[in-house]
Amino acid sequence: MSNRFPVYFIPHGGGPWPFMEFPRDAEGKAPWDDLRAFLEGLNAEIGRRPKAVLVVSGHWEKEPVPTVSTAAKPGMLFDYYNFPAHTYELSYPAPGSPELAARARALLADAGIDSAEDDTRGFDHGVFIPFMLVYPDADVPITMISLKNTLDVESHVAIGKALAPLRDEDVLIIASGMSYHNMRMFRQAEPNHVQQAIRFDDWLSKAVADPDSDTRAKLLSTWEQNPDALACHVPDHDHLVPLFVASGAAGSDGGRQVFRGEFLGKPYSAYRFG
Repeated sequence: MSNRFPVYFIPHGGGPWPFMEFPRDAEGKAPWDDLRAFLEGLNAEIGRRPKAVLVVSGHWEKEPVPTVSTAAKPGMLFDYYNFPAHTYELSYPAPGSPELAARARALLADAGIDSAEDDTRGFDHGVFIPFMLVYPDADVPITMISLKNTLDVESHVAIGKALAPLRDEDVLIIASGMSYHNMRMFRQAEPNHVQQAIRFDDWLSKAVADPDSDTRAKLLSTWEQNPDALACHVPDHDHLVPLFVASGAAGSDGGRQVFRGEFLGKPYSAYRFG
């Protein structure tokens, strides 16, 4: 049996949602309840504890080269706005892993990919929000790696490929983003747009499922040509790009949809590779 860890692309939801109250429907269900249950159960689904986690967050997207966090004790980066005061007092004291950061940079260098390091970067909400549910005891070291500001498919797949050996080194790679991220339409249930979101999510789920890494990369590289794609990622697609890194790290492991939530009819998915 292989000891290789899977790779995940997970949705991190909207802002500090686990720590807010939302209206419940006639069945007593709030909009993010399904996502909460998925994230709280992710540790059990993985089945074993990693030595450390490397997180690719859609909220670290403005660097010219992939940049790795090296802080041993990362702080908190509250990169959301106009939320209740108590959501700016959250704490997630998981340690960083300078060792993992160094290893990640070495792998990137071996692949001919320039990188940088950041010893001050704190956990953004694409990291601390989901991990407060996945590892609530904050006892698993977390290192973050940024996207490139190009936000293109090819270079991010290449980054993932370079980092793939970490899966055999007791490291869990998690890409944190959203398969649907149109903030203008998020709180609306306009029927035509809902159908666009459903069609794009269906297409994306089929694209990531291909077990051939080159074919999968080619399919993902055409995402903007999908007639519904640009309606699902407004004003930019930074929340989709972590999926490209995950796909690169997956190698010959096709992705399967392990979660599909809905917000006012619009689906958003999580994928597991391996």
